[in-house]
Amino acid sequence: MQLAELVRPQHRGGDRRPAAAVGTEEAPEAPTAANGPANDPAEERRKDADGMAVAAFVLGLVGLLVMNIVLGPTAVVLAALALRRGTARRGRALLGLALGVADLVVLAALVTLNGTVVWGFGG
Repeated sequence: MQLAELVRPQHRGGDRRPAAAVGTEEAPEAPTAANGPANDPAEERRKDADGMAVAAFVLGLVGLLVMNIVLGPTAVVLAALALRRGTARRGRALLGLALGVADLVVLAALVTLNGTVVWGFGG
């Protein structure tokens, strides 16, 4: 080992060049799946909106069968948020909205006809 290697300052945190080569550094790479996730807030917001659209659809569909008093309004709120945030799954969000409203219509019909919010199939 030579004296120059012992005296040269050590750099931490990745592949850095010595101080003499500072002016010749390349531009840093753009984040990819290989070197780390991209922290794009707009992309994260769209992914959240897509998830809300799917959740609104599923909750609205399930709400037609059970717990429409809870799942209907939840589906409506999630669908409205997904549409406001610009989801790529606009059709699914609209279906979730429609199913959530249908849940509330079924609830209103049950309350009006039977005076109850509980219902089941058969007798």
